[in-house]
Amino acid sequence: MTPEPVPLAPSSSSGAPPQPLATRDAGSGSCSGPGTRRARVRRVLRRASRPEPWRRAPLLTASALLLGPVMLLHGWIPNRTGNLGSLVETFLPWFGLCVPVLLAGALWRRSAAATAALLLPVAVWLHLFGGLLADRSGGAGDLTVATHNVGAGNPDPADTARDLAASGADVLGLEEVTPEDRATYEEELAGTYPYHAVLGTVGVWSRLPLSQTRPVDIATDVGPLADTRPAGATAAENRALRTTVATGDGPLAVYVVHLGSARVNPRAGFRTDTRDRNARALGEALAAERNGRVVLLGDLNGTLDDRAFAGLAARLDSAQETAGAGFGFTWPAGFPVARIDHVLVRGVRAESAWVLPATGSDHLPVAAGISW
Repeated sequence: MTPEPVPLAPSSSSGAPPQPLATRDAGSGSCSGPGTRRARVRRVLRRASRPEPWRRAPLLTASALLLGPVMLLHGWIPNRTGNLGSLVETFLPWFGLCVPVLLAGALWRRSAAATAALLLPVAVWLHLFGGLLADRSGGAGDLTVATHNVGAGNPDPADTARDLAASGADVLGLEEVTPEDRATYEEELAGTYPYHAVLGTVGVWSRLPLSQTRPVDIATDVGPLADTRPAGATAAENRALRTTVATGDGPLAVYVVHLGSARVNPRAGFRTDTRDRNARALGEALAAERNGRVVLLGDLNGTLDDRAFAGLAARLDSAQETAGAGFGFTWPAGFPVARIDHVLVRGVRAESAWVLPATGSDHLPVAAGISW
């Protein structure tokens, strides 16, 4: 549409000819001259350069600047008071949710400083966890392994067993197998897995032959009365085993473990004494393992970001971090917030890793495909 000229300004007393005020777009009714656009840019720059937006909401700005170092330097947070460092590391990925909250506050207060400060925690979070957002899986792998804390209070262990048998796993590790439910798992899994062993509350089921199955001492039974307890009671509380799986490419050492629980107590803080002791003992057992090919299946009751698992992380690789997609949270099953169930490998290659559908347990099962 042809622009409609704006009426001329009235002539001045000096007799100078009238000049056009501006050219208006008949469709929009707004000025569109280059001078007008330059004026708008200048106004925006003037507003941004004013000191007021940079002085607003200093508390939001300080919080944004603090968030980045907390995530990046989490290892420096001491554990002396309530295991605060381990608690932060357990839920470290969730600190990223602070960014949109702070951003909303910065926009509401129109604080340029707080908005700019958020670039630091965003960069730190992407540095720590950005790689986990992509799908890192490759092929199916030569062997599929899976692990599941089936839950001592599982209301339907038979259905859980059938779901696991249908998962396609070649080797399956179970934790929290109670004496009452053991026969159910053995019966329901027998058709898929001809080989199995249960020691205490952990068990392994396999399509391939097993040998050299034995308990692993992870310092579960300790204290002044430990030596007085009968052998049967000690064996019933066993929470870790080691077995050898005979594969077509040679023997594979498989560990099935269930470390001690972690508890949050208002008075004592994040209590992980038993779990941390178990983790150290397990690390020593793995250091003594002579087989170069190792798979660890189990509920570690902690994430690998937690400093308590530095010894394990130094000896084994996480299948989820190497070949999974996303964070792979497993607990609690209704709304997972942390990955405490793991497949860790050494001497073999993780090709893929994934979380299996929920069962009657409060944990989600996980699986991985591995190759030589």
